[in-house]
Amino acid sequence: MIILNGGSSSGKSGIVRCLQAVLPHAWLAFGVDSLVDAMPAKTRGPGDHQGGGIDFTSDGEVRVGADFRALEAAWMAGVVGMVRVGARVIVDDVFLGGTASQERWRTALGGADRVDGADVLWVGVRCDGAVAAGREIARGDRVRGMAAAQAEVVHEGVFYDLEVDTTRTESLACARAVAARVT
Repeated sequence: MIILNGGSSSGKSGIVRCLQAVLPHAWLAFGVDSLVDAMPAKTRGPGDHQGGGIDFTSDGEVRVGADFRALEAAWMAGVVGMVRVGARVIVDDVFLGGTASQERWRTALGGADRVDGADVLWVGVRCDGAVAAGREIARGDRVRGMAAAQAEVVHEGVFYDLEVDTTRTESLACARAVAARVT
């Protein structure tokens, strides 16, 4: 299992696609964006964190409530369950809570950095906030300000086996560095 953590527009999704191409076996990819997209519309939007969902504010802040956390825990347990039955999985996540976010994954993993004999590779995906903000504008599908707000905070207190920086390094080179660490 590979868990990538980085802020919005840091390049995680590109690395994931490249990893799927360069790793020798088939790897499934799951991202927190897919979890958010799978949630009912009534749990997303202005003020929804108050009702337990997720709220993306106009300045790029992301707030989550209890309903989101419960669905996130179920999603994490499901992803780990797939690894337990033999699937190779890459996760693309944004640790908004830094250490607390990594601990939620560790809880899903049963308190370890292994899943039934399979190692978990923790990868930090860094990108200069200004570069990520430029990508955010070019993408056009994100609230402006998320990339800059998340660029550093998602890494606070997080332990990694490997860090890559997409500020000036292409996704394929980052993926190759990650793949070199996968046994």
